[in-house]
Amino acid sequence: MDVVFLGTNNYGRDIYDWLCDRDGVNMRAMLTESDQLDLLSTIGPDLIVAAGFTHIVPPEVLSIPEKGCLNVHPGVLPATRGFNPNVWSIVDDLPAGATVHYMDEGIDTGDVIATRAVETSFADTGKDVYQRVERACVELFCEVWPEVEAGTVESREQDEAGENYYRKQEFIELCELDPDEQVRAIDFLNRLRALTFPPFDNAHIEINGEQYYVDIDIRTAADGEDKAEDTYGTLSSY
Repeated sequence: MDVVFLGTNNYGRDIYDWLCDRDGVNMRAMLTESDQLDLLSTIGPDLIVAAGFTHIVPPEVLSIPEKGCLNVHPGVLPATRGFNPNVWSIVDDLPAGATVHYMDEGIDTGDVIATRAVETSFADTGKDVYQRVERACVELFCEVWPEVEAGTVESREQDEAGENYYRKQEFIELCELDPDEQVRAIDFLNRLRALTFPPFDNAHIEINGEQYYVDIDIRTAADGEDKAEDTYGTLSSY
């Protein structure tokens, strides 16, 4: 099968390398920029696989491969369509995970082949969730690929009742903390958790003309149980 790959990020590269090792796959190209999509009409692949591709693929490109276009989305569709689904899964208390689906003219709206949720906890940051989702993306794709290759894969339409779509501008606004905003503590902590993704400086606040970056570290009480029985620094030591 002639395949063209679209993508740039870590889990995308893992999937690309895995496909290149498949005997039944003839990887024709890896494209990372939107202006490279014109090459697809010349290549004429049987299938397009996208993972970590940040550009919209136009309808005239989607119609080229006979076997369609697959995308690996780092979120559970349709709950977290769009930009940075790992962030919004925390902020809006939505499932986090991976989805393999066909691409259509919409953004993350095509028929779903498979999804996989990952476990999360209140101690997770956005980076923790994303790293878990990355692994799920690779594992899920590798599981469904044999059926894709054999032409026996089945898909289903997305349930629009659970739809959410997040734009990049919403993420930018989420990063801007208002010192005068009144908010529930749990919502504010979730927001900071979601935006904590070192080494990136996401959450920021301006105080007296100076801008500060904000990260958060949350740990369970059980995290300290394996340490020496030293009460220094705990409430009981005061």
